[in-house]
Amino acid sequence: MRFVRALFISFSMYSRIPVPQFAWREEDMKYALCFFPWVGAVIGGLVCLWERAAEACGAGELCRVLVGASIPILVTGGIHADGFMDTMDAFRSFQTRERKLEIMKDPHIGTFSVLALAFCGAVYLSAFSEIRDEALLKILCAGFVLARCLSGIGAVTFRPAREDGLLFAFADSADKRNVRYVLSAQTLLCMGYMMRQSFWAGCIVPAAAFGTFAYYGFRCRKELGG
Repeated sequence: MRFVRALFISFSMYSRIPVPQFAWREEDMKYALCFFPWVGAVIGGLVCLWERAAEACGAGELCRVLVGASIPILVTGGIHADGFMDTMDAFRSFQTRERKLEIMKDPHIGTFSVLALAFCGAVYLSAFSEIRDEALLKILCAGFVLARCLSGIGAVTFRPAREDGLLFAFADSADKRNVRYVLSAQTLLCMGYMMRQSFWAGCIVPAAAFGTFAYYGFRCRKELGG
């Protein structure tokens, strides 16, 4: 029952998927991050289903790409886009560490965050439009899982930049060692799945993910202190 509650907490926090609501207790949150990649699995599954539906219905290329790229935002409610924009505003402010953390808490958006999101969206849409091979589509969908595995590992491994907020609450309440083990196992399974679809693409995608993970881990510690 504890793991079921942890699953519901994870989906309640990181998605818009309706799940039973209840008071979050610390013991229920210990393993919530273990189920974070499962949100990515739902997104990947829906993207695959949409691709098949679009092909069966003869949908145009623009429709296929825009709807497919919108699925992650529809499932998550844009929570990750919001965090990305806050972070970009902080990074591009060139202020002190304390001021950057204040900017990240500010609900308003700045010019740099809008430009960063527009650039990221343009790159994502361009890449999505080029994926027509079945193996590459499956690797893309598995990427939603891999990204959340690495994000969860970072949350329970790196020192937090500030000791408040929901991310800190999740990381602080987590059984860090066991969560790392579970997320690492899911990471390996995800990488194996990718390489089974296409060896070279299955190597390149995780390598890019780990490179991005290392870069932003270093940059966040340098500029934000955690």
